[in-house]
Amino acid sequence: MISERRITAGGTVAVYSDITELKQREENLAEKSAALEALSSKLAKYLAPQVYNSIFTGRQDVRIASQRKKLTICFSDIAGFTETTDKMESEDLTQLLNHYLTEMSKIASDHGATIDKYVGDAILMFFGDPETRGVKNDALACVQMALAMQKRMSALGEIWRDVGIETPLRCRIGIHTDYCTVGNFGSEDRMDYTIIGGAVNLASRLEQEASPGTVLISYETFALVKDTIECEELGHVLVKGIAYPVATYRVVDLKENLVRSCHTVRTELPHLRLEAEPELMSADERDQAAAALRDTLDRLCHKPGS
Repeated sequence: MISERRITAGGTVAVYSDITELKQREENLAEKSAALEALSSKLAKYLAPQVYNSIFTGRQDVRIASQRKKLTICFSDIAGFTETTDKMESEDLTQLLNHYLTEMSKIASDHGATIDKYVGDAILMFFGDPETRGVKNDALACVQMALAMQKRMSALGEIWRDVGIETPLRCRIGIHTDYCTVGNFGSEDRMDYTIIGGAVNLASRLEQEASPGTVLISYETFALVKDTIECEELGHVLVKGIAYPVATYRVVDLKENLVRSCHTVRTELPHLRLEAEPELMSADERDQAAAALRDTLDRLCHKPGS
């Protein structure tokens, strides 16, 4: 590095500095920074985005600690997954499972869920920590997420049928809101950020009680979302590990969606999907729809090969 300076006698003084060592240090620092960034990106894959951000921004310490908070917990899995996939090769099963988990995780992330863990085809998620929008909004976001997941499963069923899965895979979801212990559990060398408590067990039991393709919630969650979400009361059930009967509600849809679709005709069976809006159809569309339905009815009334 050359530094020049004029002197009063009219000449110029030049100072030559050897910065080879400085440049080498800068290059080494840049390499280490790039390596640290790459390592950070890899580690981020093993943590929920909220947990990763809270650690790397210094908002959360990496130490064994926990606290009591009111959370909304969500369990989901695929009904009859083992029976459906028993005949699949391991490579196909792995691809199917990863596709399913990727699709569901994207929806969970979009709605702000903290993904606790994957257990085979099951997913444990919760709302309210390390970030919260308030207990009521957390519960609402969780139920909206569950509805989005069920809707996406219907679309995925068409994709999976095209690759040879004849029986549609259907998701069960259970949701409960209550106090849990949340934080870092484990040892000084290996920690797991998770939730524990009776509320977690109840959410898991609700998921097991849910019919395939449905979302089942507790009264505690229903009380928080009932103004926005239409639900059907299913009565009390006795579940394993819970000493008292649990009030359950089946989630139908967002109330605003039901207002818009109150005149919509919908039917969904394993091999039949029908959705029609007669009041929005033109005369020609009604004629075409009637013809298509008559043709379908004719095929249903005749056995194959007859």
